[in-house]
Amino acid sequence: MKTGLWITLGVLVAVGLAVTGLLALWMIEGRLVWRENVVYGQSEVPATGGGLLTPGACGLGMMGRPMMGGAWAPAAPGGPIGCQGYLPGPSATLSGTLGLEEARDQAQRYLADLGYRNLAVAEVMEFELNFYALVREADSGIGAMELLIDKTTGAVGPEPGPNMMWNGKYGMHARMMGGVSQSNVAAPEEVQAIAQRWLDTYRPGTVVEDIDPFYGYYTVHTLKDGQIEGMLSVHGTTGQVWYHTWHGGFIRELEE
Repeated sequence: MKTGLWITLGVLVAVGLAVTGLLALWMIEGRLVWRENVVYGQSEVPATGGGLLTPGACGLGMMGRPMMGGAWAPAAPGGPIGCQGYLPGPSATLSGTLGLEEARDQAQRYLADLGYRNLAVAEVMEFELNFYALVREADSGIGAMELLIDKTTGAVGPEPGPNMMWNGKYGMHARMMGGVSQSNVAAPEEVQAIAQRWLDTYRPGTVVEDIDPFYGYYTVHTLKDGQIEGMLSVHGTTGQVWYHTWHGGFIRELEE
C-alpha cells in the first residue's frame, strides 16, 4: 500500500517537473517571435541588418491600425512596443511610403535576422492599410507564415489571426506544447468549396482565386469583378473561416 502511494507521488512529481520545464522552454523561446500581451521598456534587440527586433504585444485595432500605441515599433522611448517586429536601421534606406520591392526587402531582412534560412518571401501585396507578405519554406514550398509591413516605417511583424492562432509550426500555439495540428485534413478542393459557400453567403459576387497551404490552415485570395478583393483563411481540420479584415482595399502585388 505504501509502495503504491510512493510510486504515485513520484509519477506526479515527475509529470509536474516535465510540465514546468516545457512551460519554461516555451516562455524563453516565445520571446523570439510570438511574445504577446507584454509591455516592454527599452528591450529592443539589435538585428544584423542594422535594425531592431522588438518583442511585445501584437494586435490590430479597428481599421487595421495598431493597438496599445504601436504595432511593431516603440510609440515613444520607454513606451509600449508591438509584437516581435523588425525596425529598419541605418542600412535600410526608407523614404516616404514604401514600394513593393522595399517591403519585400524588409520582410526578407526580418526572416534573416530571426535565423530562418529556409524561408523566403514568395509574394508581396500592397493594400490601403499595409503590405502583406506570404513566406514559404524553400525546400517544401509550403506556406510558413504571413507578415505585415507598415507602409511608412517599414516595420515588419507577424499577421494576426490564423497566422498566429492556427499555424501549427510557426505560430504561437505551436510553441505551447504542440497545441495545434500541423496537418491539413481538408483537401484543397474541399477548402475551395468551403470558402466559396462562405463568400456566397457573406460577400456575394466574390469568388475564390489562389489557395495557399500553411501548416494547419489555408489562406485563400478572393476576386470580385476579375480583380483581387481580399483574402480569407480556412482551418485545415474544422473548416472554420476567418476573413482578413485588416488590409483595406487591394492596390497591387509582386510575386517572386
